Amino acid sequence: MPHFDLLTIFFPAWNEEATLERAVEAAVEAGDRLVADGEVADYEVLVIDDASTDATPAIADALAAADPRVRVVHHPVNRKLGGSVRTGFTHAAGDVVLYTDADLPFDMAEVSKAVRLLRIYDADIVSAYRFDRTGEGPRRLVYSFVYNHLVQLLFGLRVRDVNFAGKLIRRAVLDHVQLKSEGSFIDVELLARADRLGYHTVQFGVDYFPRTRGVSTLSSNAVILKIVRELWALRRELLTLRPLPAEERRRLLTRGG
Repeated sequence: MPHFDLLTIFFPAWNEEATLERAVEAAVEAGDRLVADGEVADYEVLVIDDASTDATPAIADALAAADPRVRVVHHPVNRKLGGSVRTGFTHAAGDVVLYTDADLPFDMAEVSKAVRLLRIYDADIVSAYRFDRTGEGPRRLVYSFVYNHLVQLLFGLRVRDVNFAGKLIRRAVLDHVQLKSEGSFIDVELLARADRLGYHTVQFGVDYFPRTRGVSTLSSNAVILKIVRELWALRRELLTLRPLPAEERRRLLTRGG
């Protein structure tokens, strides 16, 4: 008997015409493997088109028309990463949900390991981190180092790579954690709120394949200032949030898969 009823793999996608088809094919391969291994009974692949201006919407619709396991949600206006991730969590039907980027920052074969870790270690969230980030360049390495340590200092999160887009989450967590961020702060908000409520996160390392186009959003001084403000506002809010009693977490997780 499969351990989970349905896995959702979703990709936030803005102007990903060069990578989307490959990403969906890799997700289908990963889903087929998990079904064959008896880890999940079924799976779906969800694409969140964030008002793309290239061929991404047409490619996504064609992939969905060709495979009933693929679904697409189109944003009428661009909502950035946080808005896309929130839409993905809202529309995901699975009792376990994985999100990652459409440029495939890690091999989707690792999803099998993530699902197994979630089950074996009775975790609520599995968060991947990058073994080697030198391909990003020195400036992004410095920004990421400072950012991760600031998050650890403010929230006590012992997460090595908080913003990496490779997280597997039980539905019960998503039903209880109320996310607000519309930007790249969404990863910190998710992990910090879940941790405050008493949910358990485990981590594992993956080989990282950096994007060959685009720039880091953390390279903008305005974005960095916004993130610092969001960090401080969330820290103040979390001080008023009480952890869920252990029996309540168990009840939610039993109901959610």
